Amino acid sequence: MPKAIPAPREEGATARSETPLYWAKYGRVNAPKLLVLHGGPGADHLYLLPQMLHLGEKFDLLFYDQRGGGRSKADARVPITWKTHVEDLAAVVEEFGLDPLSIVGYSWGGMLGLLYAIEQRKNPRLPAPYRMALINPAPLTRAYRSQFEAEFARRQASPEIQRLRDELTASGLRERDPGAYRQRAFELGVAGYFSDPHKATDLTPFRVVARIQQSVWESLGDFDLIRDLKGIKISSIVIHGRDDPIPLASSSEAAHALETNFVVLDECGHVPYVEQPSKLFAALDPFLDETNPPVRS
Repeated sequence: MPKAIPAPREEGATARSETPLYWAKYGRVNAPKLLVLHGGPGADHLYLLPQMLHLGEKFDLLFYDQRGGGRSKADARVPITWKTHVEDLAAVVEEFGLDPLSIVGYSWGGMLGLLYAIEQRKNPRLPAPYRMALINPAPLTRAYRSQFEAEFARRQASPEIQRLRDELTASGLRERDPGAYRQRAFELGVAGYFSDPHKATDLTPFRVVARIQQSVWESLGDFDLIRDLKGIKISSIVIHGRDDPIPLASSSEAAHALETNFVVLDECGHVPYVEQPSKLFAALDPFLDETNPPVRS
């Protein structure tokens, strides 16, 4: 079963974004700030926890639920696009005075950080990212997105996962313990993301709002962020699990475009903070230590 998640040090709702966004702070007060962006789109920050709270040993962590997911509600009549999320991110940066801006982005959150950086180049009034850590970023071109979808579907249809589904159906757990049944069904629903599907038991359950997810991906059209990244200079690192259903080449090409370090984690799928936390933080911690912004007098 997933580990318990501690209560945040502070929490609230934003005042400067178009719609209130739920936020939560963890970690050390008066330490360098990290803005941690969750995946999705249409999910929330809780499934990054408690494992990503490791970063709170040295940093002041800010999480927020992106619009339409978790505790950040959205008007069902208004389409949510990638630009909506970039504008919300800019509002969070302004409201919390995140300058210099340090982003740790996971999955879609990594892609959101890159979309923000691309937009910032067009609009210098936005604070430029000072540094960025991208953990298993979402597919960065439409072609890589299609490859991911096909590979994830293949994994979910594998004989092993189908056998586990059949075992769950025949177990009678749904009638005996509905909560345990839902947990196990969730684990099987995300098993294809893992190098070792049995490690899905340690991932905090989450829900993706399909309407938000579809709206955002459709708004991207025939996207190619790798092309758009060329010429952007940010102190950064790209980390990717070798067995992620998202093509390794997507992150490799992004690291090349950013002229930055690319770290591949062996025996690891899409969720390294659950599946290989020691390897993840062995790569991430030194980068963050070495790139800390200078202390202002």
